[in-house]
Amino acid sequence: MSTAVSSDRPAIVLITADELRRDGLGCYGGRAVATPNLDRLAASGTVYDRAYTASPWCLPSRASLLTGRLPRHHGAYSNFRDKRLSPEIPNLYTSLRTVGYTISHIGKCHYAPVPYDSTRPDRTLPYDDFHEYYRSLGIDHLRLQDDKQVSVWFYDDYAKELDAAGYLTAYRDAVWNPDYRKVFTFPGPAEWHPDAWVGRNAVESIDNHTDDTPYFAWISFSGPHFPFDPPADYLDRVDTSALGEPFLDEKEFTSADRLHYHSFHGPAKGWIEGGGWHDRTPEYWRRLRHHYAANIALIDDQVGAILTAAERKFGDNLAVVFTCDHGEMLGNHGFWGKNNCYYQDVLNVPLIYRRPGRHEAGTRSDRLTSLVDIYPTLTAIAGLDPTPATDTTPDNPRPRPRANHLDGHHLDQPGHTHVYAEGEQFVTVTDGTHKLVVAHRQGRTYRELFDLTVDPHEIRNLAGNPEYSGIQAELATTALASLTTTTLP
Repeated sequence: MSTAVSSDRPAIVLITADELRRDGLGCYGGRAVATPNLDRLAASGTVYDRAYTASPWCLPSRASLLTGRLPRHHGAYSNFRDKRLSPEIPNLYTSLRTVGYTISHIGKCHYAPVPYDSTRPDRTLPYDDFHEYYRSLGIDHLRLQDDKQVSVWFYDDYAKELDAAGYLTAYRDAVWNPDYRKVFTFPGPAEWHPDAWVGRNAVESIDNHTDDTPYFAWISFSGPHFPFDPPADYLDRVDTSALGEPFLDEKEFTSADRLHYHSFHGPAKGWIEGGGWHDRTPEYWRRLRHHYAANIALIDDQVGAILTAAERKFGDNLAVVFTCDHGEMLGNHGFWGKNNCYYQDVLNVPLIYRRPGRHEAGTRSDRLTSLVDIYPTLTAIAGLDPTPATDTTPDNPRPRPRANHLDGHHLDQPGHTHVYAEGEQFVTVTDGTHKLVVAHRQGRTYRELFDLTVDPHEIRNLAGNPEYSGIQAELATTALASLTTTTLP
């Protein structure tokens, strides 16, 4: 039994899933699997319908969540280049520590590229330097489970305990098995699944907080990111009749001027992880969707346990944010994954915010929102007042997007006029109605423009269409103006 603590400042719990589609949740219309705990959180806070990730890659998006800055501003713009965060950039950990918060992180960090080339199917390798780097960013208490696959490749905290329990070898074999194509059931008891481990450690972290210092925890689930590996028992939670079939229009990829043309017609070459529709069967996509939904049920169970522990410990003096780093294609357009992806499936993400005292409970917002808004919101309720970096001034020499708060007394703000998602040689800009994509790949520049109102599946590329020339020019000008004000630390 935990002991209630009091503090003048609210406890803050940031919960993230990895690669989570918003339509997987009941509060966003999902029906394939029940998510009663996340729906309860939604009913006690605000659900944001037009929230956008800052990047379709894990590392840049997580760095943006941490710093409140786009990849162009914090510099960690790639999953594959080692551009570690500068200690000069304030982040959630360091900022909240300045006002007395105890800082915990449980689960996935991924603030540095995984050394994929050194991974081995027959062994798990040391990971101490990553652990030290993450701690150096301002974390007091770290329990690291740095991605499902990473935990079989490298000895993070979870891998060490999984090995001691006798299940690491079987999990490693399953992850490396090419016949599974990333879809299998977890080869061990459900309580040893990575997401169950994160949930269990999160509850222990909350319960073990016994002093009166304010508490902050980022609880970071690796699921439902691939491999699609729920415990077998969770498959029965899914209504397979409600999963639906992947959306596909083969006319979308008749021209090689489309960014994902080669991914659709052949090997993905890293463009989208599961590219190549033609070597997958309908049964494969159904099984993948089934496993994905089952993993969401597992995460929902863990969120329920976390909320119960946090409410018992902190009462209503508690702020909770639930979101993800980006979404997942789940077979739509012929792909799974998210790499180099501009589709709404990946960029338009779930975001739920419960305020201290449960103000604004049961509300929805259609403000155009970015995940960079989480940093100024959480630091503001902790008593800090981050400068809304709109222009370069002597007090603000490093411009970043306007700080839009999610908090209740800012709900009358209109939100962003445009939001961005970006990474290495890749940028999208949208006003919520139209979206422009510019990407440089293999010596070629791709430009794609979509009208999300008449073409919500983003099939028809309107770039170069005279009827949309004004819209394309406006979005391009906005993106260019934003990029040209960028100054890296």
